Amino acid sequence: MRLFRRPDRPSRRRSGPGQRSLLSLRSAAGQVFVLQVVIVLILVSAAVVALVIQADRASAREAERLSVTAAEAFANAPGTAEALNSANPTAALQPRAEAARKKADVDFVVVLDTDGIRLTYPDPKQIGKKFVGTIEPALEGRTTVERAGGPPLPSGRGAAVQAVVPVTAADGSVVGLVSAGITVENVSDLVERQLPIILGAGAATLALSTTGTALVTRRLRRQTHGLGPAEMTRMYEHHDAVLHAVREGVLIIDVDGRLVLANDEARRLLDLPADAERQRVGELGLDTDTARLLASGEPVTDAVHPAGDRLLAVNKRPTAPYGVQAGNVVTLRDTTELAAVTGRAEVARERLKLLYDAGMRIGTTLDVTGTAEELAQVSVPHFADIVTVELLDPVLRGEEPAEERTEMRRAAAAGLGDDHALFPVGELIRFGPTSPVSAGVAGGRAVLEANLRTSEGWRDQEPERGRRALERGIHSLITVPVRARGTLLGVANFWRANASPPFEEEDTSLAEELAARAAVAIDNSRRYTREHTMAVTLQRSLLPRGLPEQNALEVAYRYLPAQAGAGGDWFDVIPLSGARVALVVGDVVGHGLHAAATMGRLRTAVHNFSTLDLPPEELLSHLDELVAHLDADEAAAEERGGQEISGATCLYAVYDPVSGRVAAATAGHLGPAVAHPDGTVTFPAVPVSPPLGLGAGLPVESAELTLPEGSRLVLYTDGLVEDRGRDLDTGREALRGALAGPDRTPEATCAAVIDTMLPAHPSDDIVLLVARTRRLDPAKFAQWDVPRDPAAVARVRRACARRLADWGLEEMGFATELVLSELVTNAIRYGAEPITVRLLNDRTLICEVSDSSSTSPHLRRAKTTDEGGRGLFLVARYTERWGTRYTSAGKVIWTEQFLDGAAAEPGGPGDALLDQWPDEAL
Repeated sequence: MRLFRRPDRPSRRRSGPGQRSLLSLRSAAGQVFVLQVVIVLILVSAAVVALVIQADRASAREAERLSVTAAEAFANAPGTAEALNSANPTAALQPRAEAARKKADVDFVVVLDTDGIRLTYPDPKQIGKKFVGTIEPALEGRTTVERAGGPPLPSGRGAAVQAVVPVTAADGSVVGLVSAGITVENVSDLVERQLPIILGAGAATLALSTTGTALVTRRLRRQTHGLGPAEMTRMYEHHDAVLHAVREGVLIIDVDGRLVLANDEARRLLDLPADAERQRVGELGLDTDTARLLASGEPVTDAVHPAGDRLLAVNKRPTAPYGVQAGNVVTLRDTTELAAVTGRAEVARERLKLLYDAGMRIGTTLDVTGTAEELAQVSVPHFADIVTVELLDPVLRGEEPAEERTEMRRAAAAGLGDDHALFPVGELIRFGPTSPVSAGVAGGRAVLEANLRTSEGWRDQEPERGRRALERGIHSLITVPVRARGTLLGVANFWRANASPPFEEEDTSLAEELAARAAVAIDNSRRYTREHTMAVTLQRSLLPRGLPEQNALEVAYRYLPAQAGAGGDWFDVIPLSGARVALVVGDVVGHGLHAAATMGRLRTAVHNFSTLDLPPEELLSHLDELVAHLDADEAAAEERGGQEISGATCLYAVYDPVSGRVAAATAGHLGPAVAHPDGTVTFPAVPVSPPLGLGAGLPVESAELTLPEGSRLVLYTDGLVEDRGRDLDTGREALRGALAGPDRTPEATCAAVIDTMLPAHPSDDIVLLVARTRRLDPAKFAQWDVPRDPAAVARVRRACARRLADWGLEEMGFATELVLSELVTNAIRYGAEPITVRLLNDRTLICEVSDSSSTSPHLRRAKTTDEGGRGLFLVARYTERWGTRYTSAGKVIWTEQFLDGAAAEPGGPGDALLDQWPDEAL
């Protein structure tokens, strides 16, 4: 430690010019000294270089010799060639190769096939990979020695001196290769083992060569101490400036634990006595931890150590090799104020992070209870040990609170666990007038109870629960009203327990900020809950309450609203004339009340259009025109803040149980799926027209297919097959898999499809409608072709009477014959051939008369002087329903009669009507 030792005070007498010039290069002694040193260094360096080169070459030759010897020995070893030709060469050669490697003192012995693929290797993971090196000469029977790199080895990695020799069979052919070698790193180790000897010899030579010069200059160094007076003075001034002027304590302690030097700042920080130097550290009156830290020989880096009322940043390093004596130098820096500032900054940083987390995690769902749970979870344990949230009952139902009340229901809790010291979630709590919650609600500000043991109002709320809470360790509370838009929604309670410090006044601002952020999210969730409830209620009221009675199809359905809110998906099953049934599935884009109301309008329109017995393509054309008119009417409303129908799709299919045919048309909607009785599933091609309202007058096309009895016709909305992370094709294939397999009932099919296809969090409504087809028994219907001859009416009546007798419906014969007489007579008189009569015995007795004319009869009141015009009154009187539907070949006039045989009683209005016609007219 020459720099920090107080040197003997130099003589004030200046040295003469002769003495100072002895060490100068201008003097002979100085020049001789420098020349000798340079010559010796050059000679020693040359000798070291020569020896290193010679040793390196010798080591390389030795490595080549060892590699070739090891490789040839293993290649020519008995059994090596036979093992290469075995079924598992690796199993036979790997143990032998490792044993040979260790015995030959090489780094690796690798066996290769003729393609250069490793069959053995020290690292088994590298077996089967390509050998790194040249193998072509070895394949020709020659030995190759080279330097090449390869994968890691147990002794190291990198380039290696390796030999590659062939393994020959009995006939002289090369059946494999063996490579052995030593890594260059280990080759260098051979050289490095000789360097200490070389360097030691060079150092001895240098020492001997400089001894003479040292003896010559020794006298001069003794006289001048190596420095002149000016240099000594300047060094002493720098010594004082560095050690005594800086604001950092410096201590030098020797190996015996004695204090060698202490500057002024170190004395102040440690309160050292004036005679501290040369004393042991343990005798300076320091505390035990500080004395142990200074006396230990271990290095220390930026350790924060308390010393009295100060926090010191301590660094300690050994003086070697900079000083003459061994020891340690210690630096001390006062960080007390910095620690306080850092602590406050850390607290502020943690609070900002908590508020950031609250902004990211609170309000991620549009659920009131879920948002309250997010507030509780984000605050534990970073701000409080327990958090409870109580909300007013109207808020939980999505309603606007009518008044501010202190009767609230616990909606969420975090950190509570199974402890029943506090009210559980779901409990209705009535807070007393003196409780902190009532005080917070009345004042509109957070209420701090730093010590719950002294809070009489809190303990009076529930004395027994309060006692248990205190026994559990709960000791501090902040209660904050949760308000949004000036309306009280509930309160948030933050609790601390056990070893956590009590809340302070500055904690209330953070609690209020957390509650304010949660209040906005809770209010949004409340209003969304209200609208969602209204939309779901409206939509469910507009959807079918049940399925109509009919025999053509066995139907089951599922309707699942989206989690984000009810949308505009709908379905319908509509019985039509002729025992036919219409299946409808539609989708209105969007969610909420507007989508639900639009869905109701479209469903009503489809019902109205279906009463006209229109073909699917014509019905969708009319529906498209209706939606276009609705959009045009609501365009002005949109400018005033209203909404247009942003898009709607519809699939309309009609099934005829007599023929088994399905006619379907779609306006922008997904086509149906068909699960056949044999278990196969197909997606029939149905021409897709533009969505409703966008057709621009273009014709809608339909498709017709015939289904075997027992087929399941599946209609669905896009929410079933399309969702986040799943495209349409993937969804349809998943639907195919859910429908495939053995025949199931429609109800079982719905359950299986929903279990398979339902997303975890549906983002759109899902409608699934499954209808299994039935065929009308051929014995339950009859059909006759009628010539255009009035005499044919009597034959039809007789045939009808016989068929009704076969069905056991003789009591319906009179009314049915009367109806058929009127309808057939009208067809003969006003229609065109071919004329066909059909009777269907279904849930009702259905009579159908078809002809190729497009004219339709109309019911009107005949005048007393009219000779005709009263036939349709008879039809209306003796039937439950009647109507006309148009086909591509003409029209069909149909009637329906109850099977209970109800008819006009004799003498009733029917007889009065019959009296207006002579018998021959009937």
